[in-house]
Amino acid sequence: MRRIGLITIPLIAVAAVAGCSSSSSSSSSGGADAKVAASGSFGNSPSVKFPAAKSDGRLAVKTLIRGSGPAMTKADSFVGNYVAYIWSGSGHKLAQDTFKTRTPQLFAGKALLPGLEKGLIGQKMGSRVLIVIPPADGYGKSGNPQAGVKGTDTLVFVVDMLKEFSDSAGASGAKVSTGGGSLPTVKTGSAGGAPKIKVPAGKPPSSLVAKTLLRGSGPAIKKGDTVVVQYTGSIWRTGKVFDQSWARGQPFGFQLGATPSQVIPGWDKGLAGQHVGSRVLLVIPPGDGYGKTGASQAGIKGTDTLVFAVDLIGALGPGQPASGS
Repeated sequence: MRRIGLITIPLIAVAAVAGCSSSSSSSSSGGADAKVAASGSFGNSPSVKFPAAKSDGRLAVKTLIRGSGPAMTKADSFVGNYVAYIWSGSGHKLAQDTFKTRTPQLFAGKALLPGLEKGLIGQKMGSRVLIVIPPADGYGKSGNPQAGVKGTDTLVFVVDMLKEFSDSAGASGAKVSTGGGSLPTVKTGSAGGAPKIKVPAGKPPSSLVAKTLLRGSGPAIKKGDTVVVQYTGSIWRTGKVFDQSWARGQPFGFQLGATPSQVIPGWDKGLAGQHVGSRVLLVIPPGDGYGKTGASQAGIKGTDTLVFAVDLIGALGPGQPASGS
């Protein structure tokens, strides 16, 4: 099913087939892995050099540029740019480069590949980190066929850490409304918890509604921005929550107005122009949601209107410093 918030980043996030929560790898390898090198300035695509040898199968971590910002913890996520290489035998190929595509991504501390978690936890924002990840700290013997990674492949990342976000972060803006009337009512939950959505009796509106509930003082988000949010999603027909970032214990990032779209149309349309720090009520008819096919795995029919409370906790434009609430 097409997810509302979570976009697929095959070479960053843990895959269901990984099955590799631990290994005997070392961060102080003296073999080929430790000889991988990278050069270049922070914010620009690095040049990565590989030895003319096979990977020795051990984790190697190098802090190439040491930042002065907050240190990442497992209870944090951060927006960053990266290059990723697949190292097979004595050859290698570039798999992803967000510096060139100008699409920084959200690294969620609780959903990273084991090797990325080991290499990035404790690093400070503003750092550039080189991480050589053997299969045992990557996708294991199964690999990741979707990303072209075999079970014997080593992954090499160079990551620029831009800005962190607490996994309990929410909207910080001034209260404007709680909704209500013919629209759903949204009540603030406990500190660091999900807001509660109450759907009214009666038919939903036939067109998209975007109503600001908490008004943030940050910049307006625009097409092309990497946006970091927390959200709760409910089905108007049943009033039941079908998805929420809060339940996963981590925020979620996507590029607004991407081609192809990374979220349902109602998000791209309803969140554009909203300010960082805001909470926005979105009422999304089927045409701006999952369409006539719905999303059966989430209990969404082709006629269902969806309701979201979306907290805009950060945004990062291409080549721009990250802004947070």
